[in-house]
Amino acid sequence: MSTAMNFGTKSFQPWPLDKGSFPLDHFGECKNFKEKFMKCLRDNRFENALCRNECKEYSECRMERQLVAAEPLEKLGFADLMDGKSEAETSFDEKATTGHVHGCWKQSSPH
Repeated sequence: MSTAMNFGTKSFQPWPLDKGSFPLDHFGECKNFKEKFMKCLRDNRFENALCRNECKEYSECRMERQLVAAEPLEKLGFADLMDGKSEAETSFDEKATTGHVHGCWKQSSPH
């Protein structure tokens, strides 16, 4: 008794990627942005707050080339960089007046 094996009858049906899943950059379309970001991290002892502009540029490249789903930069945490100023360039006094002091938020007075 033999059974027919019909491998060709089933077709593969792809589905959209889940959020957080993304294709690799096989063609190196964003390699320069990635290298710039990685160099910044190495030069700054992996203090990522000092490399947010590079991270933003790398993210923009990946979104433009549809390697990740397009999201508004504000939603990705880059709202403060929309005027081109990185967190590292923001003065301590400016951070303090907005409530950011050494990685903490100032608590409002209990009035």
